[in-house]
Amino acid sequence: MLYYQNNKISIYNEDVLKRDLFSKNSFDLTVTSSPYNVGIEYNSNDDTINYDDYLQWSKEWLDNLLYWTKETGRLCLNIPLDTNKGGKKSVGSDITQIAKEVGWKYQTTIIWNEGNISRRTAWGSWMSASAPYVIAPVELIVVFYKKEWKKNYKGQNDISKQEFMEWTNGIWTFNGESKKRIGHPAPFPRELPKRCIKLFSYVGDTIFDPFLGSGTTLIEAKLNNRIGVGLDISKEYCKLAKNRIVNEVGLF
Repeated sequence: MLYYQNNKISIYNEDVLKRDLFSKNSFDLTVTSSPYNVGIEYNSNDDTINYDDYLQWSKEWLDNLLYWTKETGRLCLNIPLDTNKGGKKSVGSDITQIAKEVGWKYQTTIIWNEGNISRRTAWGSWMSASAPYVIAPVELIVVFYKKEWKKNYKGQNDISKQEFMEWTNGIWTFNGESKKRIGHPAPFPRELPKRCIKLFSYVGDTIFDPFLGSGTTLIEAKLNNRIGVGLDISKEYCKLAKNRIVNEVGLF
């Protein structure tokens, strides 16, 4: 169901597992962060399902996304490196492998260093080799493509020399977003989709986010002169995204 549409921005209140939502070859670039399955209290997705079920669910939506993506399209997927929930899980590695199994081609991994993560909640064995825990305060932005990495057509770029030089360095350092300020349990900062959009797409391309949440990807799509399409299973989050777009972009 189309929830909101205005001036090249569209929001759908639907389930990402519904393959017939969009036609084949619809999107140039997807920038998204799927649920991490680490117990975050969304008002829709169960974020504590069995890990094997979580991986199977991920496989299904990644396959749909591949179908919806243009031949020259790309995917920037923000996922955790690993998790301690329910035992150690190599989430980043597992999701990357599943994406390749359904047909995505791997390009690179950007390390997002969230400079504001400093709290430690589990040391394991304190000052002992018995069972120390290592916690990496980073997340991944894994970049995939559908057919060929090099685009076979020339579009309009809007990235500056300084931005290109800085952002092609595979370690990005910027703070995360405030859950309280945004009103969503797992928002990513606007800097993340902004960099992905300007680095990996042309002006006028169609940008997609199948887990729209608070609408950050569509805000940056509009501000950077792209077409934005968002999808979320939660009507509450669709409303949140619409309100943010109205307030931060000025669309009504």
